[in-house]
Amino acid sequence: MQDELALLGRARAFDQEALGQIHDLYYDAIFRYVSFRVGNAQTVEDLTSEVFTRFLSSLNERNAPQNTIQGWLFGTASRVVKEYYRRASRAQLVPLSETIAAKGIDIDDKLQADLEKQLLHQAMAELTDDQQHVLAMRFGYGMAIRDVAKNMNKSEASIKMLQARAIASLGRKLSGMEVGQ
Repeated sequence: MQDELALLGRARAFDQEALGQIHDLYYDAIFRYVSFRVGNAQTVEDLTSEVFTRFLSSLNERNAPQNTIQGWLFGTASRVVKEYYRRASRAQLVPLSETIAAKGIDIDDKLQADLEKQLLHQAMAELTDDQQHVLAMRFGYGMAIRDVAKNMNKSEASIKMLQARAIASLGRKLSGMEVGQ
């Protein structure tokens, strides 16, 4: 914690090494978190970059996080994902990759996998924001329940219950969906 505060202090002074260190420390974690909630790889990269852009903007505007970089970044990532879904159209198109035939990939298998992934993201989008947040932090980032509870300002018991309800709800939603619906 002390190291994070020192790093944050250096970042507020726009120390290039500190900013690079923050990016290196947290980029992969934020990327995994966002990718658990968003299906398109390019969009995940864009949204992850947006999180770090907002971090730099907050430093520039002098309203940077006060005591935790990790909590601020995950909170911002959650808001960025919510904003993305508010703006995104609901078109259910499956993009075809031109490299499928060139690589000798079975088109049926590729389409099936893409549709299953799309169904998972569709089912995830129907969960509450807290449920999405918990699943993304637990399984997208691999964060411990204790850390998720701290990050979300909830008890460990409530995080366990939220996770259990989210998994149960996700299971019900997925069992009611069929590929091509």
